[in-house]
Amino acid sequence: MAQHFIWKKAIYPNNSGLKLSGLLYTGPVYETVIIVCHGFTGSKEGGGRAIMMAEELGLLGYSTLLFDFSGCGESEGNFADISLTRHIEDIQCSVDFSRGLGFKQVITVGRSFGGTAAICLGRFDGDVAGVCAWAAPGAVQEVFSRYRERAEKVKGELVPLSEDEGSAKINKSFFTDLDRYDVFSRATLIAPAPLLIIHGDSDQTVPVKNAQAIYDAAVEPKKIKIIRGADHQFTGQYQVVWEVFFEWLQDKFPIGG
Repeated sequence: MAQHFIWKKAIYPNNSGLKLSGLLYTGPVYETVIIVCHGFTGSKEGGGRAIMMAEELGLLGYSTLLFDFSGCGESEGNFADISLTRHIEDIQCSVDFSRGLGFKQVITVGRSFGGTAAICLGRFDGDVAGVCAWAAPGAVQEVFSRYRERAEKVKGELVPLSEDEGSAKINKSFFTDLDRYDVFSRATLIAPAPLLIIHGDSDQTVPVKNAQAIYDAAVEPKKIKIIRGADHQFTGQYQVVWEVFFEWLQDKFPIGG
């Protein structure tokens, strides 16, 4: 099966008419696809790891769609316009694109802010069969508070993400949009689709209590895995994350099952 998997470029529009750039790794049978949602300042390739993960998933029979959120990577748009709402809509469009190709089953997996967006989209009226989030913020107002504090001191609408010259900037509207969402309430709506939460107990960017709170809010079927010593990037432990994720996939969404 795996030898028939190939990479294909994927270009499709979001709700604003911007073209999203994706990479689809798939075989001749469009059965189950994993849509990978990258982190806040990331891109679809994940520094090469997302590519590697997709090829590992191919060995198990799963197709993978990697895509750049609008304003990120190779997708159209301005990074400054990033928002949780836009992220949710971009995942929704990626699900629609995948279903349009004929995939029978779609699972979303998101890292960090991409995981938050995947949780908020949830089942998408039944078009998403399962959701997995890695190191995802739940208490988003708290996690992004340092940027909000910077926004209050900055004149104009653009807020730099760091003090470094040439730092990426976001619009102040990012924070008003963020205030529209209760991630924990959204997590309760994922059932009866399975939910998997993965987090590191040494995450200094998104405290591990976020994972526990999301898990506590969610309804069965749900699973949580806290990886001892893992930071926000799962440095040196990404293969442990893959192992947990792959095991969950094979249990809940077996190929040919």
